Amino acid sequence: MRTNLGLRHLALKVKKFDECLFFYTKILGMSIDWKPDDENVYLTNGKDNLALHYDSSVSDNSSDSRLDHFGIFVKNKEDIDIYLNHMLKNKVKIHKEKQTHRDNSISFYVEDPDGNIMQILWHPSLSNE
Repeated sequence: MRTNLGLRHLALKVKKFDECLFFYTKILGMSIDWKPDDENVYLTNGKDNLALHYDSSVSDNSSDSRLDHFGIFVKNKEDIDIYLNHMLKNKVKIHKEKQTHRDNSISFYVEDPDGNIMQILWHPSLSNE
């Protein structure tokens, strides 16, 4: 069996489409790869692809999410604090404070405008320092 390239695409159903588009492009820095219409957009950071699909039936209760969280790796250990400060400056809701894990990885969690949980993570053997 061939080794896969890892998680390169994730699709989220969102209710607050414009706010989520702003969050992922202006705050997280992703660019629009393709926007076929006003209810769908495909974003990229150059390696990964994130799709946002408008769905009016998405519950406002964040505990109803089918997705627990998704993670974005940062390259350098110091980038964790840079990202954390950037999120705080932009008043992004911190879901879980920065911590060092048993494997010496470091992460914190934030919520996008729809309550989807994202982990910002530096990992000593998976990040390219």
